[in-house]
Amino acid sequence: MNKSFLISLLAFPWFCLNGFSQAVPAPLENIPFLVTFGPDACTSWGDDDFSQAFFFLIPEGHTQPIYIRVFDPGTGGDHDEINVFWNTKTNFSVYGGTGAHSDPDAQEVDPVGNYRSGNLLASRTFGNEPEWNNRWYTFGPFNPAEGEFQEQFGGNVFKIIAEGVEGNDGNLYRYFLSTEPDQNIPIEGANAFAYEYTFRLWDDPGEVSHIYPYIDEHTISVRISNFDWDNDGTIRLVSVARQGQELTVSGDNVWEHDRFAIFPEEHNTSLDIQFHKQKSPAIRNNNVVINIRNQYDETLPFYVIPIGGVPQYRPTIGVRPRNN
Repeated sequence: MNKSFLISLLAFPWFCLNGFSQAVPAPLENIPFLVTFGPDACTSWGDDDFSQAFFFLIPEGHTQPIYIRVFDPGTGGDHDEINVFWNTKTNFSVYGGTGAHSDPDAQEVDPVGNYRSGNLLASRTFGNEPEWNNRWYTFGPFNPAEGEFQEQFGGNVFKIIAEGVEGNDGNLYRYFLSTEPDQNIPIEGANAFAYEYTFRLWDDPGEVSHIYPYIDEHTISVRISNFDWDNDGTIRLVSVARQGQELTVSGDNVWEHDRFAIFPEEHNTSLDIQFHKQKSPAIRNNNVVINIRNQYDETLPFYVIPIGGVPQYRPTIGVRPRNN
């Protein structure tokens, strides 16, 4: 993450967030599941690299133990995506300590280099175990001090990586950051974020999913990339200055990219990237990947609780021309 972005967060009232939900995906995102495939799957199933990292931010004032819970961590249950027969294993690993977040490789979108930076705190691999179907597995307890303290965030950061290690099926799962090992109790002021999202869309075309990147005052332009959308409708960018600017949608197993200048009114706000499915022809089990970079080619984070709240278009700003 670039230094200017971190400096801007210092000026933001971090703990004045809307709600305390640390569900991943969060209710405001309206995303049913994260998804990670086994390494033998074809990327046309909707996972470009078979690995996904998420970060949990614990505010400095929270000193009680925390737990990272995984819903339905195995592959072979009601929600997962089979490819001929179940043969997939997924490893979930939790990291803290120096470099867990601050290492540049941890903030990249591909699992290369030192992306498993930091101290390994816990790890478990799940296959087709019926006991975890529709159930939660809990990592922890962790002392918040076991995370990597990031002064610019005012708290400690933990990383969890889900990675397919065998097979070719899709593992659909969720996370929850909790104060308890056996129930989902959120931590006031906490948040979660990722630099790349790989997720399942609803089958119902009436459901709109959202992700929320934060734009700091030093961001001049962004490049938004989406993979394997399967031409399933439209992807729209909404902000305080944009009522609904359409992105170029990707087809099967390909990337598409859009570049946009950032308007001054969009500084220090979140963007709302919306996924609108088409009604016909109906596409089921659609998985998509998305990431965003600034003018320096640095990744920008998506927060599950949008910083500053969900952006609302302000027509008083005026009509602006499309820019790429």
